[in-house]
Parts: sequence; structure tokens; C-alpha cells
Amino acid sequence: MNTFASSSNPSITSTTPFPGPREYGYTEKTAELFRANPAPGAQDDASPGRVVRLDRNRVLVASSDGLLHLPYPAHGLVPATGDWVWLGHNLAGEPAVVDVLPRHSALSRKRAFEASSEEQILGSNIDIVAVVVPVDRPLTHNRLERTLVAAWDSGATPLVVITKADLADLADDVVGEVILQAAGVDVVTTSAEQGDGLDELMRHVPDGATLVLLGPSGAGKSTLINALAGHDVQQTGAVRAGDGKGKHTTTSRELVPLAGGAVLMDTPGVRGFGLFDAEEGMDEMFGDLDALFARCRFADCAHQAEPGCAVQEALADESLDPRRWSSYLKLQRELAALARKHDAAARRAYQREWHQKVVSAERGQRAAERYRHDQAEERAGKGGKRRKR
Repeated sequence: MNTFASSSNPSITSTTPFPGPREYGYTEKTAELFRANPAPGAQDDASPGRVVRLDRNRVLVASSDGLLHLPYPAHGLVPATGDWVWLGHNLAGEPAVVDVLPRHSALSRKRAFEASSEEQILGSNIDIVAVVVPVDRPLTHNRLERTLVAAWDSGATPLVVITKADLADLADDVVGEVILQAAGVDVVTTSAEQGDGLDELMRHVPDGATLVLLGPSGAGKSTLINALAGHDVQQTGAVRAGDGKGKHTTTSRELVPLAGGAVLMDTPGVRGFGLFDAEEGMDEMFGDLDALFARCRFADCAHQAEPGCAVQEALADESLDPRRWSSYLKLQRELAALARKHDAAARRAYQREWHQKVVSAERGQRAAERYRHDQAEERAGKGGKRRKR
């Protein structure tokens, strides 16, 4: 019998080792998640695992016995880095991922190519989303806001990590700008080369929690990961002096165990971050604007040239930063365009379904008419035979 099928199982307590990958964030809370979601079918020997990395044809999964390279599951939810999964056997009796458990958080974005309106899951079951901001290049305000919106919307707690503080004399100015822009989000300043700020950063990551680093190429994520892990787990590359861009030394999202049971998820440098259904994140990041909207004279104010518009008044007296307002409008237009794409896709799917129903109904109607015609001919034929007698 599956030892995780019932919460009354005495073998799982806070004082006994868990039969799961503890170094990858497996805790008593995770064990409860597995108990609440038993393995499907007759997988009596199923065991817990966590997706460490997605490769082209295989999934790297951590189990209580070590790392396993397994095929993608044939059915159900497509796994993402950070997913908790049931490990069992497929129909051929080979080790396999047999189920993906519900996610308590998911960091996602719109897929990179503009024609798409699909969601791309960057990582799941994340507790802290650390937005990495290097001080050796100009601060991109819109990018920071966009990434923080996605971080809030993921269900995790956002954190801003400033890197390379030892390389720039303007670090204090950058920190001040970030604190003003990321209101309500903690900001940690680090220098991985000097070892500064690492203890403060880890104080935001409880034991068993998962931290993801999110930022552009050359932002110092790999150097920071090596410093947090205490050994070289990622390659580091030089940053071009001309534009401050770095080479993608990280090519896939991967979990890295840290001391104390915490887990770090590294991600490749993200060139663009298209928002995907991020209304909750927008409310968190731009909640101060809701207070302005409520003060407008008209409930349907478009915040342009209407009399009594609190937004225009705030822009005029400079209590609202025009750049922040412009960023808000841009992100709202992006979300609206994405919603229209989804609606268009839904309409096409509905039209296809309706067309299939109409075709099916027409076929059924024609079949019924043929049946009635055949029955009428048969009755007519029988009547003619009786008359001949």
C-alpha cells in the first residue's frame, strides 16, 4: 500500500526521516501535499520526487534515492522545473513520472514570440522570487516593474537583489531608486565577489523554501549562485563593456540545493518578460493608482481629459511620476491585447465545435430522412403486393 495515501500513517512524522528528496525542499508540509493527492491507479510503490531540470527528451527528477533521468509523462499536466511529482512505473514497467501534483505557485510569462498568446511556466512551487538588478548598468525601470508584477502574480514573495555593488560608486543611488520604485518589496544589496549581503539574502529564505533568481544575462546570477552554494555549480562569463550584456552561461532552469535545506532555482537570462494574465500582480504593484482612480469625479473616467480626473491632477502636481503612469498604461494595453487573443482563440474553438455539431446534426437529419424515405418505399411496396392479390 502507498505509504502516503493516508495522513494517519505513523511512519511520517516530524521526528522521522521523510522518504523524499529533503535536500530539494521536501518537508513535512510537502508530505501532507502528497498525502492529500495519492498516486493514481495501482501504483503501490510510488514515491515522491521533484523536477530538477527539463531536458530535450528527459526529465531530471530528484528522489530519496538520488537523481533520475526519466521520460516525460505520457498523460496529464506537462511538468515544470520545481514541480512535485509521483514516481512510479509506466505500462512497460519502467520508472516514470506518473502524476504532477498541484502547484502552490507558478512563475509564468507569455511565450517569447509575439504571435503567441500561450503561457510559459518558468518555474513552480517557488517561495521567493528574487529580481536581480546589477549596478554596473543603467536601471531599466519598466523592466523592473514588469518583472515585479509577474513576481507578485506568481503567488510567491518578491524580493529585489542588487548585485555587483563593489563595481560601481553609484550603488547607493541605484538602491535608492529601486526602493522608491519597488515600494513594499524588500531590497538586499550584495557583492558575491566580496561575500557581502549573502547572509542577509538567506534570511529571506527559510529552510525548505525555494528561491528563484530572475534577471538579464550578465546580471551576476551565476556568480551569486556559486557564492550561495559555496562551490562552483554554474559557469560565469564576462560582460561586454559596450552594452553591458553578458553571455548566457545558464542555458536551462535548474534546482540547486543550498545548505540548511533551502533550494535555489537558476534561470537563463530573460531578454523579455511578456506578462500573462497578471491582474493580481498589477493590483499589488500599482495599488496606489487604485486610490487615485477612486478620487476621480466620474466612475468611468478614462483618465485623459475628463474634468475632475485625479490622475491628471496628480500628474500636474508631480505627485505621480509620468514614467510610472506610462508604464502602467503600457502593461495594461499588453494584458488587454493578450485577453483579446485569448478571446479570439476561444471564439475560434467555439466556432469549430459549433460547426462540428451542425455537421453532425445535418448528417443525422439526412440519415433520418433516408430512413423515412426507405420506410415509405417499403410500405408502398407492400401495399402494391396486396393490391395485386
